[in-house]
Amino acid sequence: MQIPPGKKIYFLSDFHLGAPNEESSLEREKRIVRFLDETRADAFMIFIVGDMFDFWYEYRKVVPKGGVRLLGKIAELTDAGIGIHFFVGNHDMWMRQYFQKELNVPVYFEPKTFEFNGKSFYIGHGDGLGPGDHGYKAMKKVFRNPVCHWMFGILPPFIGVGIANYFSHKSRSATGDSEENFLGEEKEWLLIYSKEMLKQQHFDFFVFGHRHLPIDYRLKDNSRYINLGEWMNFSTYAIFDGTDMEVRSYSGMEHKIYKNW
Repeated sequence: MQIPPGKKIYFLSDFHLGAPNEESSLEREKRIVRFLDETRADAFMIFIVGDMFDFWYEYRKVVPKGGVRLLGKIAELTDAGIGIHFFVGNHDMWMRQYFQKELNVPVYFEPKTFEFNGKSFYIGHGDGLGPGDHGYKAMKKVFRNPVCHWMFGILPPFIGVGIANYFSHKSRSATGDSEENFLGEEKEWLLIYSKEMLKQQHFDFFVFGHRHLPIDYRLKDNSRYINLGEWMNFSTYAIFDGTDMEVRSYSGMEHKIYKNW
């Protein structure tokens, strides 16, 4: 696919709306909406790569409250002809058809490949990829099981959402300061995964979220591993102009972007 002259593709992830409280979440949501509104002038396509919400579960007839400003902006952009793609993350994996039907946004549950202007992209949220994290990988299989999905749905929402919010908070607390520090080439699971994928097929860009640390890492054969960071602290994103990719911060936190060049 060719990007029209003057247009760009934007990538962002890990908004975690709803966390850690309503006040800070609302402030973050307004900042994201403001950013998306500014992209309207030159955006050809926007990829939101998971964990838009700190928790999301689509019941058969209702969805969790909150995020209406963001959802409304997404609908406005897709109505204007800007393509938006969404990859589910580990915090919002329980989606049905709401985004597709109401927002005209395709939803992906696994990594997917794209090609723009002759450049190849491998895009996914990143949870459960690479070595290690066996506990989460086992838990992910359980959560993705249709029976488990149904059983959670029969819980009263105030119980189900309360349980989910507890585990979401516990998950963030467990990572601690490791989210802000590059762990080294031998310990960064998504970097290891990207290098292994390169042995099978070349991609110009591996684009993931999940890690929360914004990373722009040059691999061999002019390939790059891009982690989009998050919007709770760094407000980072990536932009592809048809030729090259750049990781930026919407709130002046460029010094938090880890680069190996």
